[in-house]
Amino acid sequence: MSIYQALIFSTMYSLYSQFSTIWSSPPHNFNTTQLALSYLGVATGFILAACIIVPFIDRVYKRLAKIHNNGEGKPEYRLPLANIGAVFLPASLFWFGWTVQAGSPWPVVLSAMLLFGASQVSIFNTVQNYYIDAFESMAASALAAGAFLRSVIGGIVPLLVSKMFERIGYGWGFSVFGTMALVLMPAPLLFFWYGERLRKRFAMDM
Repeated sequence: MSIYQALIFSTMYSLYSQFSTIWSSPPHNFNTTQLALSYLGVATGFILAACIIVPFIDRVYKRLAKIHNNGEGKPEYRLPLANIGAVFLPASLFWFGWTVQAGSPWPVVLSAMLLFGASQVSIFNTVQNYYIDAFESMAASALAAGAFLRSVIGGIVPLLVSKMFERIGYGWGFSVFGTMALVLMPAPLLFFWYGERLRKRFAMDM
């Protein structure tokens, strides 16, 4: 799940590092103000997910606890809503990359960012809650380890992607990220089913 978060961070920073090039070039030719406003696509996705998805994390948790475990919660019950983001993430990356490559009108391109922003919030929030519930007294260490991994990868990858985009274009370039997102897409579901078994097998006592 930390690798999943690292993919989101590296994708986000790689995308943002290319925003000025994408929007200031033909066919869009955005000026400075328009370029700044283009970030509202991602921001709108953030806000919608925060208002629609995040409030249901606790509700789903309590519902699953009541149905499957006599009202007693498990960390894995935090993860179901991450599957929404797991679908949105690769869809948004393929959508964005190939519409940029095709020179599609800006509303078509920016619409992909709604899904991208929503995917980040739904995955990030559920996984953070999962860390806290799974590690309890060691939650701070678990959160710090996850933050370290995603920050390192998120800091390094954007330094390498400019040449990739120059060589293979935005369509195939973002398809690389989209393919990795597809590979990791089952992660929330797998941890939902097998997370408890893994926690018991690799239990830590401090």
